[in-house]
Amino acid sequence: MEAFPDEPFPELRQGVRRLLERFPETYWRELDEREAYPEEFVRTMTEAGYLAALIPEAYGGAGLGIQEASVILEEVHRAGGNAAACHAQMYILGALVRHGSEEQKARYLPKLARGELRLQAFGVTEPDAGSDTLSIRTFAERRGDRYVIHGQKIWTSRALYSDLMLLLARTTPPDQVRRRGEGLSLFLVNLKENLGKTIHIRPIKTMINHHTTEVFLDGLEVPVEDRIGEEGEGFRYILDGMNAERILIAAECIGDGYYFIRKAAEYARERWVFGRPIGQNQGIQFPLAQAYARIRAADLMRFRAAERYDQGLACGPEANMAKLLAAEASWEAANAALQTFGGFGFAKEFHIERKFRETRLYQVAPVSTNLILAYLAHNVLGLPKSY
Repeated sequence: MEAFPDEPFPELRQGVRRLLERFPETYWRELDEREAYPEEFVRTMTEAGYLAALIPEAYGGAGLGIQEASVILEEVHRAGGNAAACHAQMYILGALVRHGSEEQKARYLPKLARGELRLQAFGVTEPDAGSDTLSIRTFAERRGDRYVIHGQKIWTSRALYSDLMLLLARTTPPDQVRRRGEGLSLFLVNLKENLGKTIHIRPIKTMINHHTTEVFLDGLEVPVEDRIGEEGEGFRYILDGMNAERILIAAECIGDGYYFIRKAAEYARERWVFGRPIGQNQGIQFPLAQAYARIRAADLMRFRAAERYDQGLACGPEANMAKLLAAEASWEAANAALQTFGGFGFAKEFHIERKFRETRLYQVAPVSTNLILAYLAHNVLGLPKSY
């Protein structure tokens, strides 16, 4: 279960696996118990160049594609880790790479590649505008050479551990735009400079160690030169990043799925009940085999979506299907693994319960499975919009 003969990027996988030997399951369990940020892991991944995978070589990055980036994250999860802090920076900086000015890229990308700055926070969701992004109310008012921003964001993970935040805010009132997708702008916000002044952050305790927060913006001033792209085009810019995010999350789910199947198969071979290994029973075999088949199928869609993304082709349906299928497959594998371990699956020393909690997130966020189904129904099958 460690590798398959036809797996793409074998050398990259081996490199990531060697690094991950320094971060065994006990490392992640201890972080989970303390609700601590994986500082050493993030620093090590940065120093190895993995967090700069999607930064062009001209700015100090590796200049790789989303396929390679997804393999890096998959391997972290396959080893029992959690790459949330890594995937955030990878897909968030995509807006800067694709839509930022040359001056912005020259100012920020080399520092992000070297780890001198971290961009792990994405301020989009609001308390009264969850998945309905176009209903956000955080407002950025242009005053000369700067914007003054008031509003609130929620589920902004890692805001307390990030130097910069990518922020989506309204710059034109909704009653003054032709289409709902207009009038939103994207900004790079300096969290460190404004924390405790015009930015206030409140941690939200959750069932997983995800470091998520509420962010309050009270008169935050952002220079015009830190707006990414054109005013009013921010929603269009983040759609690019959302496809990348779905592909990367799909890869993490696939890594989780392989992790659960490997752990459960090992346990089923070693655990004896009624004089024989429990893995001899089809009641154990079939759920694991079914989950494994679905993980492999989701894996194919992940690479289909990633190939199209790297080729600059439209990949919305593929990216969404990859995330949907992978999230469902990893959850199926999680349930099969927990059932295989029985009571020991609930014991923290076996690590299954932690990963069980972590992989459940992906049925809900980022983007719920129901919204993906609605997207496919509306945009692929041509059915009437349900919302």
